[in-house]
Amino acid sequence: ARRLSSARAGGMTADVRIVAGFPENQRPVAARLFWQAFSGKLGKVLAPEAKALCLLERILDPRFAISALTPDGHLTGMAGYKTGDGALTGGGFKEMAAVYGLFGGLWRGLLLDMLDRETEPDILLMDGIFVSADARGKGVGGRLLEAVCEEARGRSLARVRLDVIDTNPRARALYERAGFEPAGEETTGIFKGLFGFSSATRMERRV
Repeated sequence: ARRLSSARAGGMTADVRIVAGFPENQRPVAARLFWQAFSGKLGKVLAPEAKALCLLERILDPRFAISALTPDGHLTGMAGYKTGDGALTGGGFKEMAAVYGLFGGLWRGLLLDMLDRETEPDILLMDGIFVSADARGKGVGGRLLEAVCEEARGRSLARVRLDVIDTNPRARALYERAGFEPAGEETTGIFKGLFGFSSATRMERRV
């Protein structure tokens, strides 16, 4: 994995390295951390948990990931992004069907398409960010966000975009501290009960 930066995060007992991608031996850890972060949003669609983890292990793409690693190489946080070439949570019907069967993969895929966001010119679209429980409040999330902004600058893009749901005020506070500002809102309407949130705020930061 290409190293992006290394600095001591406040309150942490050891340096955390910020690197491009993620080590292949940390793929199961990445899948579980992703699930822990987003099961409230995706749980009813991707359940049961065992199959959700199986799917995530198949589709997480290190080409669109920035990771926080402990000195011994353990994954403790990750930010993903999406470009015209792919996304952290890649894959499609083939991968869904392999885990859930043809019918199960079809209806799940159709529902997840509702949450999909298209890339836009001059914007790097984030595709999730998550930090392990023992690393929260220690600056890891903020450093991952800064690394994503660095990635956008390296691609000569002007802004980074993310979406935060109304049931996650802690994440929104992190984004606001990192310089992201609201730029619109979308609602889930009749699907509120399925996805577990009623609206998502689009937030952007100029880089």
